[in-house]
Amino acid sequence: MKKKKKKKKKEGRRKKKKKKEEDRRRKEEGRRQKKKEEERRKKKKKEKKKKEERRKKKKKKKK
Repeated sequence: MKKKKKKKKKEGRRKKKKKKEEDRRRKEEGRRQKKKEEERRKKKKKEKKKKEERRKKKKKKKK
């Protein structure tokens, strides 16, 4: 006897919409996180530069 092939159930419109929405949200979240990380990195760099300048000024004063 031949085995009957199971039909794949089609995804409903609502489910597809939900999936799309989820993907979009996930992408947006990732983008937001990247932006935050970038800003944090820039802030750190600025702070480092400021500290370096302060150190140089102090050295000049001592001389």
